[in-house]
Amino acid sequence: MSATARHYDTILAPVITEKATILSEQNKVVFQVADDATKDEIASAVEALFKVTVTKVNTLNVKGKTKRFRGRPGRRSDVKKAIVTLADGQSIDITTGL
Repeated sequence: MSATARHYDTILAPVITEKATILSEQNKVVFQVADDATKDEIASAVEALFKVTVTKVNTLNVKGKTKRFRGRPGRRSDVKKAIVTLADGQSIDITTGL
């Protein structure tokens, strides 16, 4: 697997929520990442794909909620999120995509 393919496998999707929008004012971007991705892998993937400098990466594992689907109990998938802090003066426009 090439390096760029691994970068695309590491970062799955941007997280676009109200909290993520508030964080963007502090030069932070939130991504959904692969479950086995490390902080170093996430930082190198963001730097390679978006041509920015990453200063810090915080990760969190979100446990899936139990919900009801058509009356039957089901469970959402667990996801891993990464909050990536960018260097001053840099930004990522996640609405354009890759």
